[in-house]
Amino acid sequence: MSGGAYSALSGMRTRLEELDRLAFDLANVSTAGYKTERMAKMASDRDQFATALEAAVDVVGAGTKVDFKPGTIATTGRDLDAAIEGSGFFEIETARGPRYTRNGSFHRRADGVLSTAEGEPVMGESGEISLGNAAVSIGPDGTITSGNAVVGRLRVVEFASDQDVMRESGSRFKALTGAEPTEVEAKVIGGALEQSNVSIVERMAALTELTRGFEALQRGVSVLMNDLDSRVISELGRR
Repeated sequence: MSGGAYSALSGMRTRLEELDRLAFDLANVSTAGYKTERMAKMASDRDQFATALEAAVDVVGAGTKVDFKPGTIATTGRDLDAAIEGSGFFEIETARGPRYTRNGSFHRRADGVLSTAEGEPVMGESGEISLGNAAVSIGPDGTITSGNAVVGRLRVVEFASDQDVMRESGSRFKALTGAEPTEVEAKVIGGALEQSNVSIVERMAALTELTRGFEALQRGVSVLMNDLDSRVISELGRR
């Protein structure tokens, strides 16, 4: 197989990986607090033996990076919804340890504890927050009032770098080994949710460009592997 065909195939492979990423973005366009990812590409040099046979350079994905650009904050009017203005994460407690999210669509569990949709406790400054049965309101500093009583304050944390967390699923992140969150003073907007920062127009444009690039590479592979090989066989057969 010619070196050009190898390069084209490697380019197709990276575009398939990018297609998966775009599909994940589009699937989460309605997920509150979701953050899109950016993918980079890099040249991959072959080993000495392969280089001697094929004069070409492969293309591989160079990993992805989460784009933490804030999404639009939309008013929902729901008492248990909350959005963070600026940087920071809400902390939730799971069976696998602390997790971090900007999805503030919270619920009142059967036992009155503030939780995620999955029933995992949302952390306050002093641990779990018990709401009781009264009407709830969330203040700008994250203080939660149930009826006339203050029942807790949402714990909002930051990390030294965006690279200290990795996506676990959707809008949920976990801290990398050794990374410690710091509690911060943040503006919390009650009765609102931060929308996904995915731009449908941008993602559809990227999808169109990706599809066209894949088709062009596919045609190139077809020419290199079929048309040229057939011509070579035909010419050799005449001799």
